[in-house]
Amino acid sequence: MNKHTQPIGIFDSGIGGTSVWKEIHALLPHENTIYLADSKNAPYGIKTKEEITALSCKNVEFLLDKGAKIIVVACNTATMNAIETLRATFDVPFIGMEPAIKPAVALTKTKTIGVLATKGTLTSTKYMEHEHYYPEVHIMDQIGYNLVQLIEEGKLDSEEMTQLLKEYTQPMLDQNMDCLVLGCTHYPYLRPQLQRLLPAHVHIIDSGAAVAKQTKKILEENNWLNTAATPGLCMFHTNSDAAVLKHILGFDKEVYQTSF
Repeated sequence: MNKHTQPIGIFDSGIGGTSVWKEIHALLPHENTIYLADSKNAPYGIKTKEEITALSCKNVEFLLDKGAKIIVVACNTATMNAIETLRATFDVPFIGMEPAIKPAVALTKTKTIGVLATKGTLTSTKYMEHEHYYPEVHIMDQIGYNLVQLIEEGKLDSEEMTQLLKEYTQPMLDQNMDCLVLGCTHYPYLRPQLQRLLPAHVHIIDSGAAVAKQTKKILEENNWLNTAATPGLCMFHTNSDAAVLKHILGFDKEVYQTSF
């Protein structure tokens, strides 16, 4: 197969990774992409490392069967728990997600940053190792219980969502937080809510743009960029309700329901 025209494969535990897909598509509009939402098994954040790894391997196999030339693990929990196994198992480049602590550390004036993420991310060995790199900064971790479920149910602006976000961010504000890291790819869809709730001086940071730049870098290094002048073909697959994925995308794209 022609590597240039083979698609970029992207997967997440559900619809949240589309926030990363949007960044990749904006930066690389001529690339073909295949997005896989494993919404049936969402959220990954409450599962064991072994369960997350097994699901991630299954997702990769699906994308490789579709001809993916590179895999973006658009899920912080899957990256933190499974990416080493994925790289050892499959002969394809992988790009993972990590909470954007480094840029938050560079921005903070109060030396206090908050990280909102899933339990699977915050309790992973890989994440806890990263935290030790910045002893000069107070990092406040908060598990976003139920946030992914509400997003998957299309309840972004619900009263329940508002109350949870207030509950999770107020203790951080009380400690003078001035940067909030969104450590789950679902959470960028909460940015409008968070901007209404948080003081204007608080920076809200996610990793989507950085992952898109890294994807481009790896494709350039391998000479795999699609040189076609036409827009890339974008395909979306889900093993749950296609209407939810179509709604979060915000435009009319065909979404394929698949059983896996």
